[in-house]
Amino acid sequence: MIRRTLIALIALLGLAPLALEALTVATAQAGEMKPYSQAAFDAAQKAGKPILVEVSAPWCPICKTQKPILAKLSADPRFKDLQIFDIDFDSQKDLLRKLDVRTQSTLIAYKGSVETGRSVGETQPEWIEGLVEKTL
Repeated sequence: MIRRTLIALIALLGLAPLALEALTVATAQAGEMKPYSQAAFDAAQKAGKPILVEVSAPWCPICKTQKPILAKLSADPRFKDLQIFDIDFDSQKDLLRKLDVRTQSTLIAYKGSVETGRSVGETQPEWIEGLVEKTL
């Protein structure tokens, strides 16, 4: 309730974009899937966190298959520090170019600032788990 009130107040003051990014960084929980924020991604990399970037689209059936697999893995104690960032394939084209992503259902694993693996269109839970293990 306090968070909503704070966001509404900040929006009234015209500071919403900066404040929302700050709240996203401050409230990001490990294992929780969250929208990609450059500040949160940079902070996770700097801290050496295990990171998974998920590029998805709401209309993509493969993405819909991947989401529950990722949710299950994020609940696994082995991946308690995993940071999962979601990039919308339809609206975040600048990030797609920056990360050299050509299609939705792309998963990119990082161990800190080092990319450790990449997968496109994978729906086998054990293969996705293998990719996520590369972040540790």
